Amino acid sequence: MNRHGLRDDQFARIERLLPGRPGYVGRDSELGNRLFVEAVIWKFRTGVPWRDLPPRFGAWKNIHTRFSRWAIKGVWKSLFKALADDPDNEYAMIDATIVRAHQHSAGARKKKGVNQAIGRSRGGLTTKIHM
Repeated sequence: MNRHGLRDDQFARIERLLPGRPGYVGRDSELGNRLFVEAVIWKFRTGVPWRDLPPRFGAWKNIHTRFSRWAIKGVWKSLFKALADDPDNEYAMIDATIVRAHQHSAGARKKKGVNQAIGRSRGGLTTKIHM
């Protein structure tokens, strides 16, 4: 199995949520939805710049433009929301990171009822961000 691609059952779950499918108003692209989504997965999984996408995905500029358009239209947001609402994905975590807080971030006067979520650890003042 290709760890940067989608299995047939995975793509079947999201296919109906994507623009450009048959019966959808708009122009079909040369790059099919599946190949495009796999290009985006490959890009973010490997962490490479857009320019370094392999040629098998097509022109990097077109993929980046399409990715940006989908982001502006809210396609990615609705896709993640639909997948997050699925009971099978209830406990799935996409990513998490620990962020160091500046030394002066915890010294200011506190606002009423605002929790800053900054804690002390061996590394100093930190907070954890989950997606």
